[in-house]
Parts: sequence; C-alpha cells; structure tokens
Amino acid sequence: MSQPIYGRMAVIGCGLIGSSVIRAARAAGAVGEVAVADASEAARAKIVELGYADSVHADPAEAVKGADLIVFAVPVMAMGEAARAAAPGLSPGVTVTDVGSVKGAVAEALAAFLPDSVHIVPGHPIAGTEQSGPEAGFAELFKNRWTILTPQARTDAPYQAAVERLTDFWTALGAHVELMDDKHHDLVLAVTSHLPHLIAYNIVGTAADLEGVTRGEVMKYSAGGFRDFTRIAASDPTMWRDVFLANKDAVLEVLGRFTEDLQALSRAIRWAEGDKLFELFSRTREIRRGIIAAGQESAAPNFGRDAARPASPKDLNQQQS
Repeated sequence: MSQPIYGRMAVIGCGLIGSSVIRAARAAGAVGEVAVADASEAARAKIVELGYADSVHADPAEAVKGADLIVFAVPVMAMGEAARAAAPGLSPGVTVTDVGSVKGAVAEALAAFLPDSVHIVPGHPIAGTEQSGPEAGFAELFKNRWTILTPQARTDAPYQAAVERLTDFWTALGAHVELMDDKHHDLVLAVTSHLPHLIAYNIVGTAADLEGVTRGEVMKYSAGGFRDFTRIAASDPTMWRDVFLANKDAVLEVLGRFTEDLQALSRAIRWAEGDKLFELFSRTREIRRGIIAAGQESAAPNFGRDAARPASPKDLNQQQS
C-alpha cells in the first residue's frame, strides 16, 4: 500500500483485539503513526516493550490528539467512560469506531459522550482467541474473518465517505466487511457467539461443582468436546460479563428458545426417540460443513490447532521493514 488509509490511529485499550488491530494495520501499511491509551500501567509498560505504538498514554484525550481514526477497544460497559475521557482531544471530522461484541448499547454510549462533529461508525471484528493482554495480539487475526459495521442513520456525504474509508481499512487488514443494523447485529451475535459462551461458562462450572467427579478427573479425562468448552470458558471474564449485561435482551430471547429446544431434546432421549436425535444431528452436521465451506473454520485434524500459531512479535518495526 503506497499511502496509509489513516495518517494517525489512536487505539484506546490494547488487549487482544486492540493490539491485533495495530499489528494488522502496521503490517498492511494501513496507518502511519499509532498512539495507544490504556488505563493499566502494566499494560502500558508491555506496549512500550513490544514496540506497538509511536506514543503510549494514560490519558485517552492525549492519545487521540491529531488522530483521524479512533478505535475504542475497551470492554463494552467501559465504552461510555472511555469516550467521555477521549472527547476533549478529538478533532472535528475524525472517524470513531470500536471493536465491541455488542453494538446497540455501544452506539448509544458513544453518541452520548462524543461531539456531533465526529463520525461514529460502530464496528465488530468477529475474531478472537481465549488469550488476552497486549502480547496476545497478532496481525493475522482478521484475515478471512468478518467485520460488521453498524453505521448511524445518516446520509450526508462526509459521513458516508467515513464509512467507506473505514470499510477500506478493515478490508486492508484482510477482513470481509458487512454493514448491518445494530439491533440485528446484537440478535445475530447472541445466537452465534454470546449464547455459546454462556453455555461454555455454565458447563465448565457444572463440571467443576459436580460432587461425584473430582477436578483432577475433569482435567485428566477431558474429551475433545469438553476441552473445547474450556477453551471458550477461558475467555476474558470482564469482557464477557459486560457483553451479557449490555446485550441482555437479545441473549435472554435466544436463551429462552434454546431452553425450549433443550427440553425437547431431553424428552427425545428419555423416550428413546432415535429418529428425532438422528434428524437433529444430521442438520447440525450440515451447518458445520457449511462453516468450513465458507472458509470460517478449518477441516484439518484437531481443527487445525496443531499448526504453528503466528509468532509473537519481538520488534514490530523490524516486521514493517
């Protein structure tokens, strides 16, 4: 890329997703300078050590000065406070986005605390791992994954240009981009992400509390299914607490439907209705095959997890040269 899409990007919060945005944008040449703000002194020290940013700040208002792209990468319930803290440093016309897994509540929080002169384009890259912290990020995280943008209901030319520019940015990072209404996003993600995490947290907790099975047996004899649940259940607890609180209406709606289906499945097992079980398992198998065909998962043994993970960066500047 001959010219960066954004001359200066400020990232507020530098965990897995925030640090991956920086690494991917650097690798693609999509940004010039990078500033980071993080509330954690330990995280700021790690960011400096890793060389992610041109400047590192405790105050978001200092980090956003002169930036033409602001990325909020804090837990969703902290978006409002982060936006309030950053607002004094924002320039008119800058694009403000986020990476939160909930869009309705985040859109409201950003609009409430940011000036009307900025272009707010909420976003959600559907990518991640169970790891957290600045050192967890890697540039390949978004490749061939979807990023959903949920623009405001604005038709003015400057705002539309900001949406197109942000789309180009995510495309440069290797993502597929789709525009969506924020409420529809929250319902879709309640099905595809939030409920699965809730189930994982619950089943791992159930196993840990089961009186007839020791914790050592749970760890020693974990089959693939339970092992995968533990991977999901190892995700950042602060982030997921906030997701469920911020998207509670959609999550409860989907959870109610899931509970009804689970009761029907329980009846099928109780009454030995093998045809119903076989029909369900056949349908769900086709969903899995469709996900693989769409390039959103690997058909390799052990889901491709035995392949080497992208190397953790020691010197980001060397990678760019």
